Amino acid sequence: MSQKGSTARWGRCHTDRMKDILDLETFPLDQPESPGYAALVARCSKELATDGMCNLHRLLRAEVADQAAKDITPLMQSESFNHARRHNIYFKKNVPGLAPDHPALQEFETSNDTLCADQLAGSPVMMLYDWPPLHRFLAEIMGKEVLYPMADPLARLNVMSYGPGQALNWHFDRAEFTVTLLLQAPSQGGAFEYRTDLRTAEDPNHDGVARLLTGQDPDVRQMSLEAGTLNVFRGINTPHRVTPVEGPTKRIIAVLSYFDRPGVRFSADEQKGFYGRSA
Repeated sequence: MSQKGSTARWGRCHTDRMKDILDLETFPLDQPESPGYAALVARCSKELATDGMCNLHRLLRAEVADQAAKDITPLMQSESFNHARRHNIYFKKNVPGLAPDHPALQEFETSNDTLCADQLAGSPVMMLYDWPPLHRFLAEIMGKEVLYPMADPLARLNVMSYGPGQALNWHFDRAEFTVTLLLQAPSQGGAFEYRTDLRTAEDPNHDGVARLLTGQDPDVRQMSLEAGTLNVFRGINTPHRVTPVEGPTKRIIAVLSYFDRPGVRFSADEQKGFYGRSA
């Protein structure tokens, strides 16, 4: 399908009401004064505080997630950027206080195919990204006064595809929170692994990082999500990875970027590093 064709299909989806895209009966994001909304905020806030993450399972209706994945697939094949790189858990060449051969600095391979926000205009994922009730809900559960969509025309919303052998390897996030929406689960592999609060702002815990990377941390946890699930993850101090995908079905996931200040953008060099182009 051409980009024009998929955008036309998405355009029809965009004219529908949000309740046709999202399960707002289970997750009443559009009803901030309701008891159900208050209970949802309380549940997610508690889970973020204790586990470092919360999930809204199948927030995006199953048929919408399925169609979005189908529409995105040909764009992935023709227009995506293959982001492949070797990196350590910090995405830095040098870390103060660590010798170059310290086991916390061992490198891994990450590979995925990425579409940017300017390639997703009119999609249900972009519709959700720009929806103010979602911004309000995320700010509440993160303990923020307000959240702003990212100003970067490429990075604000990305969709990433992981095929056989591709993986997102161990890393800490630069942002305090990460918001993702799974559009298609792989048939095998592609599990999300994480270790809650391995470091703090005061203690980088380099030896603990080394134990994690050498498979000696008993507190690593693994989770597999269903398509349509919105995940909010506190990744700045919780290292995580996606294990290599196996089998013919790709893992397709959207990453929604918000900040507690307006106007956040990547530099041109960062855009080129992540997407192969700048805007």
